[in-house]
Amino acid sequence: MLDAIFVTMQVILALLAVYQFTFSLFGLIKKKKKKHYPATKSFAVLVAAHNEEQVIGALMENLKQLDYPEDLYDVFVICDNCTDGTAQIVRQHGLNACVRTNADLRGKGYAIEWMLKYLWKLPRQYDAVVMFDADNLVDRNFLLEMNDDLCNGSRVIQGYIDTKNPEDSWITAAYGVSYWYINRLWQLSRHNLNMANFLGGTGMCFETNLLKEIGWGATSLVEDLEFTMRSVQRNVYPVFNYDAKVFDEKPLTFKASARQRLRWMQGHFTVARRYFFPLLWQSIKERSLVKFDLAVYGANVYVVLLTFLMTAVLWVDTVIFSGPHIANIYGYFPLWVGFVAIGLNVLTFLLSMALEKVTFAKVYLYLILFPIYLLSWYPITFYAFFTQNNKQWSHTQHTRVVRLDEVQSKQG
Repeated sequence: MLDAIFVTMQVILALLAVYQFTFSLFGLIKKKKKKHYPATKSFAVLVAAHNEEQVIGALMENLKQLDYPEDLYDVFVICDNCTDGTAQIVRQHGLNACVRTNADLRGKGYAIEWMLKYLWKLPRQYDAVVMFDADNLVDRNFLLEMNDDLCNGSRVIQGYIDTKNPEDSWITAAYGVSYWYINRLWQLSRHNLNMANFLGGTGMCFETNLLKEIGWGATSLVEDLEFTMRSVQRNVYPVFNYDAKVFDEKPLTFKASARQRLRWMQGHFTVARRYFFPLLWQSIKERSLVKFDLAVYGANVYVVLLTFLMTAVLWVDTVIFSGPHIANIYGYFPLWVGFVAIGLNVLTFLLSMALEKVTFAKVYLYLILFPIYLLSWYPITFYAFFTQNNKQWSHTQHTRVVRLDEVQSKQG
């Protein structure tokens, strides 16, 4: 019985790996640019901030210089439980500082929900709501790109999340490589196939009428994934805009990175538990590949957990008990098959960097440490499984003050 279960799980995990690799191939080609529309849509630009006085000023300067009519967008900074000068800096830039104090309901999801209720009461109603994080920098054409997608009928849009500081440390380089891979071989591939994209927490745009219809309702530790699930359940498929870039600051140290990723995995377990089976059932009932694909994406956290546990069991069986005693399908394949599988996995990351024309010299040097970053997801996910009921939001401190021109000049 144990052998049957083990072999079945190995087959499922192998099929999922092939499934994702096949999808990634559709991101190799970038389609021609879409139709452009006159700037007509109005935007409420929301920035979630908690004690961000060190970086908020750079974003405020950035947002005031967007290539979009000034009368068609307003900036609102959610100063959520701030104890520093974030609100004062926002006001010095002539923008709206919205102060929220709630020691019990902490976190970005709750802050957004509070802010939307405030927005709906304003005399002016906007066509769409755009969301950024306080440590971000935004491409000047961002709202123009969102305007194009809204005019084309899209209701939820995710921009291209790039890294503001990929050369600061081996950890920020690892984040950079991961996001270039995700943007090109996950997001763009699904966009090319007219499937649902997933939201990434920043650089997001939502049609106002949709938010009013279904509400925000995403208050888990991964509010972006939760809202993705909720919208797809209602047949609203988020789209990906490759040309609308937002630059996100990544943690400098492994400790800070592990804490951030632990929060993500804890929230991911919560969302998977809540949405996986309903979405999977919908996909079967409606014969929807789109919903099946998102259900599979939601279950990825369990895929990582199972891979870690099964690998650990095989090692214990072989090293401690002088095995193998447990069935292992990979033992029936030639040794070169395993090397080819590993090689293809590594190749996808290198390929995404080549496709994205990455020119950061230090990032290529840091690639030697990239496997450590990838392997570290396993113990982090394992620990997250046992602490997933911990809903305490943890703040990632941001200190890297960079201007948009500096980021773009480094990109070449």
